[in-house]
Amino acid sequence: MRATSFAAAALLVAVAGCAGNQGSQPQTGDTRFVPGDGKVTMFQAADRKVAPEVKGETLDGGTASLAAHRGKVVVINFWASWCAPCRAEAPVLKEISAAKKADGVVFLGIDFKDRKADALAFERGHEPGYPSIFDQPGKVALSFQGTVPPAAIPSTLIIDRQGRIAARALGAVTYSDLLNAVTKVGDER
Repeated sequence: MRATSFAAAALLVAVAGCAGNQGSQPQTGDTRFVPGDGKVTMFQAADRKVAPEVKGETLDGGTASLAAHRGKVVVINFWASWCAPCRAEAPVLKEISAAKKADGVVFLGIDFKDRKADALAFERGHEPGYPSIFDQPGKVALSFQGTVPPAAIPSTLIIDRQGRIAARALGAVTYSDLLNAVTKVGDER
């Protein structure tokens, strides 16, 4: 009984990083959500895995895909409106997206396990400047299993020009860490 109480308390602490007040957020006892420290892990070119297919309907009703940006560096960010660290890192992503756009770097959001109305309100409030695929069922997130835990929110991936996963951050990224990683991958030839 005591071990169960300890495990439940530890889970509550782990999930608290993505706390909010939305009904679609993880509930007590939901072990699918994974916290992270936001540190960027770079992968050596020889060790990089090809990114899976990413495509879907965007929150604004359009479509987006990773394949449409072949030959470019792409930053993919998994987020949700109910996730406090996602809200905290949104200005960082917006600023770096704007700064690196002239260098041909593309940003793509993946709105994960969210209500569409809440996600649209999040986008209106943060105006990221790049599209987000509405991935309510989590299919896009699951396609990255093995690289990103299926529900590590937020998570950021940097895809190199060859379509391989060059870097990963689990948790809210800092401006300098993300900018340095994007620049490093962008400078590769």
